[in-house]
Amino acid sequence: MTTAPAPTRVRIAAACRAVTEAPAFSFVVLTVILLNAVLLGAETYRGFVSEHAALLHGAELTCLAFFTLEMVLRVGAHADRPKEFWRDGWNVFDLMVVACAYIPFVRENSTALRLLRLVRVLRTARFFPQLRILFIAVSRSLPGTVSFLFVGAVILYVYAMIGWVCFGSHDPAHFGSLGRALLTLFLLMTLEGLQDAIYNGLAVSRLSLLYYGSYVLLASFVLVNVLIGVVLNSLDEARELDRAALDADGRDSRGGAAGTEGAGATAPGDPRPADLAERIAEMRQSLDLLERSLAATHRTAAVGDKDRMATIA
Repeated sequence: MTTAPAPTRVRIAAACRAVTEAPAFSFVVLTVILLNAVLLGAETYRGFVSEHAALLHGAELTCLAFFTLEMVLRVGAHADRPKEFWRDGWNVFDLMVVACAYIPFVRENSTALRLLRLVRVLRTARFFPQLRILFIAVSRSLPGTVSFLFVGAVILYVYAMIGWVCFGSHDPAHFGSLGRALLTLFLLMTLEGLQDAIYNGLAVSRLSLLYYGSYVLLASFVLVNVLIGVVLNSLDEARELDRAALDADGRDSRGGAAGTEGAGATAPGDPRPADLAERIAEMRQSLDLLERSLAATHRTAAVGDKDRMATIA
């Protein structure tokens, strides 16, 4: 029995996937991204730019053309399942970075173009699993970080107002206004200048030790440890998400490869529908036979009990 030929988009996806999933392709893409970063750094030297302006411009156009070809291949690799392309955040990010270079305003604005080229360096996270996990962890820790910032802002505001009331007249350089008090306490959060602040506070009152001690305990130890806990928890979640995404990509690639061989083909090791139906039928027959055997056993036991009761009577 011959199988029907695969659709055109399936053949295109298989051919593009063979290129994009090759280790050499990833190595070349990473090399071009790093080369783009080197070119961006070289443009900070005015003398070098003035001498090699045409060469740098040509190298930038070459990098842009390569990135465009890369995105075409990545989009083509999802021709048979286009929704999967948009479900991957890295694909969307790469496409936006490359497509923005063709927008007239960005293309004509040298500052925006340099910032866009700088963003391309972040694409290296695709090729380094640990860096990719770190980016995912940072994005997932944003809700917890917002809560942390809100609590930290409340603590800073309360202590700044207390510092203004207690030390505003004696130390106007640090607590003369709410803004100065906030800046002073923000710097003290890093324990920078804590010794001088304590000495200045002792000149006013010994109770300043309680003020600075409680603030350092809350801001420099409790809040920082809470933030570390949020980030570590997000790292664990990011590792689980990355592992699940890799497993899903493996299953999808196996399913896509099987689909190109024909509608009735399956991945290696997976049972065929006909085999499953046959196994289910055999199990049903076994269950029916077991039920009949149990019913016969119950009837025999019942007859034996009646005979014993008749003999006793």
